[in-house]
Amino acid sequence: MEVFLGVLLGWAIAASGVAAFRLLRPPRVISGEVRAMQRALHAATVILPHMRRGLSEESAGKAIVHLRTLTQASAVALGDRERMLAFDGLGHDHHAAGDPLLPVTAPPREDRLHVESQIRCDHSDCPLGAAVAAPLVVAGELVGSFVALYARGRRVTPDDTRTVAEAASLVSAQLELEAMDEQAERLARAELRALRAQISPHFIYNALAAIASYIHSNPEEARELLAEFAEFTRYAFRGQRPYVTLADELSYVEKYLRLERARFGDRLEVRLQVAPEVLPAVVPVLSVQPLVENAVRHGVERRGQGRIEIVGRDNDADVELRVSDNGVGMNPARAAEALAGQGGGVGIANVQARLQSSFGVGYGLEIDTSPGHGTTVTMTLPKFRAGVRAA
Repeated sequence: MEVFLGVLLGWAIAASGVAAFRLLRPPRVISGEVRAMQRALHAATVILPHMRRGLSEESAGKAIVHLRTLTQASAVALGDRERMLAFDGLGHDHHAAGDPLLPVTAPPREDRLHVESQIRCDHSDCPLGAAVAAPLVVAGELVGSFVALYARGRRVTPDDTRTVAEAASLVSAQLELEAMDEQAERLARAELRALRAQISPHFIYNALAAIASYIHSNPEEARELLAEFAEFTRYAFRGQRPYVTLADELSYVEKYLRLERARFGDRLEVRLQVAPEVLPAVVPVLSVQPLVENAVRHGVERRGQGRIEIVGRDNDADVELRVSDNGVGMNPARAAEALAGQGGGVGIANVQARLQSSFGVGYGLEIDTSPGHGTTVTMTLPKFRAGVRAA
């Protein structure tokens, strides 16, 4: 028994010693290399959103401090092809935004870095010596330069040039993404203008004819219809960004349908059922209305009467919107041609192109139709897509 107690006491003393050692031992210090890596990762993360706004004095001014952290240079500069847009670090008393690039360093070529062992500077006390200038290239074109500068007496190492090249590549990649976003928006605007030109004569003629039919028999109704017509045309032709919420689009679809009911009266039956949770989703402006106009033209005009259904469902991360009619329908091959822009349909290929340029080829329209059995067009879009915002 005494032996057992002695062993137990020994274990207790040993455990207490280990615990005391752990309490008294100073906390483990994260190595300088790890801290430097953490700072570099943070700097790279902060730089990205600024450069996605394009290369300007404002965006460069916000990113420049983080670029110096990323490269660990004595000073850094961002410039376009003619002048510095931002400068940070040693020499900031005589190097600043708006200065020409040449006093700091010669602009780089599109295909390689430019290294100088001693920069040319008119300021006699300039503390800067060597510099590495890296090109900023977007779509194969030189748009600017990123320059890292080092204190006098400091030699440029291969690690320095590699770091500067990688930082410039990071900036160039974000500028390229910004250019792609801008190009996609220009395309969306051009397609929207084409759609407006395509649908406006047909719609305007029919709407004004319907309003005119009420002027003598029901002047009050004519005034209300004219107000609806004015609101719809302002919506369709406004010059803002080409995106709206689904709630806004459907609101003006209802105005369009009221004008069509003025033409058809009880011969046009409409059912609208959309889940409230999908209403904030963003869609290209005039993306649902052309589908409804097609349903009126092919589902009601040809038969003299008909029913149109607009149903919106929540489908996890996506929205599914169906526009159906009980009209004459069409051959599926013809529907596929219309979707591909090879004929037929009011703007359906245009809507398809804008949906896919906005959200990707995984989204867009599908047509289910057959002769004599009506047509259903299903639109699928994401509830949220970064960079696509309603006006």
